[in-house]
Amino acid sequence: MTKSQAAKIERIARKNDPDATKENILKIATEEFVAAGFSGARVDEIAERTKTSKRMIYYYFGSKEGLYLAVLEQAYTKIRTLESELDLENMPPVQAMAQLIASTFDHDDQNPDFVRLVSIENIHRAEHMKRSVVLSQMNIAVIDIISQILERGYADGSFVRRVDPVDLHMMISAQCFFRVSNRHTFGAIFERDLSSEELKKRHKSLIIDAILAFLKNPSPDLI
Repeated sequence: MTKSQAAKIERIARKNDPDATKENILKIATEEFVAAGFSGARVDEIAERTKTSKRMIYYYFGSKEGLYLAVLEQAYTKIRTLESELDLENMPPVQAMAQLIASTFDHDDQNPDFVRLVSIENIHRAEHMKRSVVLSQMNIAVIDIISQILERGYADGSFVRRVDPVDLHMMISAQCFFRVSNRHTFGAIFERDLSSEELKKRHKSLIIDAILAFLKNPSPDLI
């Protein structure tokens, strides 16, 4: 088959399956934004790698920022969908909280591109994310999940310390996120391979135990 024949077949396939075309654009765009950031990524490069055109990308996503937001929304959708499928409401509160923490740990560990994208957006002070209604609504879900687990824990005595659900979400995210976002610098300083299975297992257990202990103990008196 010649290159022109292959290109013709690909054009027909794109026309017949726009969803697959959009998904491929998002996949390649994710790689480009992760590698070069929002400012450094080039739509021309994404078009070339996806064998589409800049015009087609703008047709689907409106602009470079629209494409970047679609990438962010897809990344957050993945973790929020994962959390919603854990069946936490049918677990005892302690088990449910431990499972939520473990799921966050595993997601961040297995999706360094997500960590990188969030870091990039923080460099931009979330100026793009603030324009996304989808992201603002989507991330309310995890706070509802945490709130429900906490309330069940308070009701049956499993949890004692009263904590704001957003604060607890920050605690969980921070500990799981840091070991991925800083694995290279932390590893270089302390000569530890944070990607090793032994350390991952130990760190997951440490984070779960620390947060559960925090919730099971009353607040200490302020000095």
